[in-house]
Parts: sequence; structure tokens; C-alpha cells
Amino acid sequence: MTPFSSAEIRRYYDRSTSTFLGLGQGGNIGAIHRQVWGPGVDTLEQAFHYVEDRIAEQIRGSRAPAAPHVVDLGCGVGASLCYLAEKLPIRGTGITLSPVQVRSAENRIRKAGLSNRVVCIEGDYCALPASVDGADLAYAIESFVHGPSPERFFAECGRLVRPGGILAICDDFRRSEPEGLGAAAIERFRRGWRINTLLYPSELVSLASAAGFEHEVTLDLSRYLELHRPRDRAVDALLTLIGWLPLESSRLGYLVGGSALQQCLARGWLGYDLAVFRRLG
Repeated sequence: MTPFSSAEIRRYYDRSTSTFLGLGQGGNIGAIHRQVWGPGVDTLEQAFHYVEDRIAEQIRGSRAPAAPHVVDLGCGVGASLCYLAEKLPIRGTGITLSPVQVRSAENRIRKAGLSNRVVCIEGDYCALPASVDGADLAYAIESFVHGPSPERFFAECGRLVRPGGILAICDDFRRSEPEGLGAAAIERFRRGWRINTLLYPSELVSLASAAGFEHEVTLDLSRYLELHRPRDRAVDALLTLIGWLPLESSRLGYLVGGSALQQCLARGWLGYDLAVFRRLG
């Protein structure tokens, strides 16, 4: 599998972020990750914040200082960090490959009155800028899969996260190695969404351990995702009419990838997990 370069992923988000915000159900709150209808969730906004609320619990329960430094690895438009900073007395740093997302995040941070505590910078989480301070907690929500090298991701996190600190990763992970239609669906997901890394949960734990992290818990959130919504069925019907697309170049490629992901999750070929690790040392 030929990996997508950082430049390709940057172009993907530079081109698509406005669409995600304009057409996505979470656009009004800046959420470009999925909604999770977990226990206690009653509203769409709560569903979009479900993973962030789990991260907030980790911050509250940690041994971090009074104003912990929290780093979002693949921060999108900064909405997650702003949400956490409005709830907790954190300092936040967001990192994204996309200059389009940086500009949107800066505007969001300024409007929220958080410029003294939250910053978003352009950078690669596999080669973190030297200016980023050590983190008491770092997290990646639906960004880990874009990285071309999970080994480099964990090596950078090993330098970033302070001893005793937390690393949380929420993303898609393999459940099986399907053939035929299943393999084709995973490939459409990979190409449509510029996916580089699809690991088994056990592989994630092994790589984290090698980088000095102890596995604390993995929550399987797959059953809390809302699959095959009316809008998803409409997209599937549209794609059936359009047929195969050149996914790397088409502006509709993300729809093909999203449709394939729905199929993979529904069939159990992929799962959606939140994994939490603690930095040893």
C-alpha cells in the first residue's frame, strides 16, 4: 500500500474543510469528527462532544498540574480544544497540517476569548515543532489513521508526553482481514479519506508499549455510532448512479470513503475505539 504523503493529506483538508463544516451536522460547533451516542447522550451536540467529554474525565482524574498542557494531534479547526478550555483550566496547543484549518481555528479561538490559553499551529505530529511544550495529556481524534508511520507517531508522543501523562487515541481499527467485497470497501475508505494506518487494537498497544506507554483502557464505541442515517442512504444512492470515481482527485471522494466506512463498520470489518495510555518513567 503506497502511503499518502503529508502534502496530499494537507491538500485534502485544505480543499474539504469548508465542505465538512458547511454540510456536516456538527459544522455549527466546528465538529468534523463523528457523533457518538453513548450512555447519557440525549442531543446531537452531546453526541459530538462524547469523546471530548471522556478526555475531560481523563484530565480531571490525572496527576497533572493545576493548569495542564493539553495537545490536540490533528486538531481540525480547534473546536475540541476550545470546548475543553471552556470546561477546564487548561493550556491548549492544536497541531494540524492544514493552513486553512489553522486560520479557521485562530478565528474560533479569538471569538471564544481563549487566545491567552489556546493556540493552533501548522505542523506534522510525526515531526513535532520544537516550540511545542511537553504535554500533560495529548490526544488524537480521527487523525491517527492519516499518519504514514505509527512508529513515528508514538516516538514523537514519547518525547511530547511527560512521565505520568496521558495519551488518548480515538479512531478506526481493524477487526478482521476481509477478502472480496470487504477488502474493496476498506480500499475505497482508505483512498476516499486518505487513510494510511489501519491497525488492530493489539498492534496499537504493542507500538505504544515499545514507545514507553502503558495501556490503561480501550473503549469500543462502535455500537454507539449512528449508521445508515437517511442522509447516508441518499449518498449511497447517489454514488450508485455516479459509479466509480477517481477518488484521489474527485471532490466527491470523501463521500465514497464515508459510504465505504459505513459498510465496514456495519459488517464488523472495522471498529471505532478510544484507547488510553499512560506515559511511563
